[in-house]
Amino acid sequence: MAKIGKRYNASAKTYDRQKLHTVSEALDLLAEMPKAKFNETVELSVRLGVNPKHADQMVRGSVSLPHGTGKDVRVLVFAKGEKEQEARDAGADEVGSDDLVKKIQGGWFDFDKVVATPDMMGSVGKIGKLLGPRGLMPNPKTGTVTMDVKKAVEELKAGKVDYRVDKGGVVHTVIGRASFEKQKLEENFSSLMDSIVKAKPSTAKGTYLKSITISTTMGPGVRLDPGTAG
Repeated sequence: MAKIGKRYNASAKTYDRQKLHTVSEALDLLAEMPKAKFNETVELSVRLGVNPKHADQMVRGSVSLPHGTGKDVRVLVFAKGEKEQEARDAGADEVGSDDLVKKIQGGWFDFDKVVATPDMMGSVGKIGKLLGPRGLMPNPKTGTVTMDVKKAVEELKAGKVDYRVDKGGVVHTVIGRASFEKQKLEENFSSLMDSIVKAKPSTAKGTYLKSITISTTMGPGVRLDPGTAG
């Protein structure tokens, strides 16, 4: 069992953990909690009323947060020819083809996002079992398999986030950093929730937004009222 620190316990005592809050109230509570020694990420967990075991109830998507995530995103691009140079000009950190496949097969994972042109997916497929479990496999649905590598790289660098419901029916993602102004976190939250709501499968029945929790990296979660978020 993970050991719960003194700061976590101190934070948990500052509010009613069972009460439901608006996002504005929740962010105020997070701001009042004891601070960590680093700039924590503000994280969001959304439990959805879907059954991910059914393919037609798999919720996934991507959204460009208006104020980014506050993280320096390292983008790798699989491309050849003029698309390789296009990726470099757009700010990609690593660009290549079969050379990068071999590098990853050797255990290298010094990157956060992966983009690939369609013609490279045959090569990328060779490392699918390495990229997939880490959430790094390029996918047309999230705009990371595309010929417009310039747009893909620029969006990822600017703070585009991908989300996908896990086996438990929960979406885990981020909306920024603890150092962000409250308004920026609220606007990032709204953009993300709008995307998740729009991604609701037509086959999902009953309540879609079951529960929403917001927290910092090292802090306890604050529960939000789903009725005020969607």
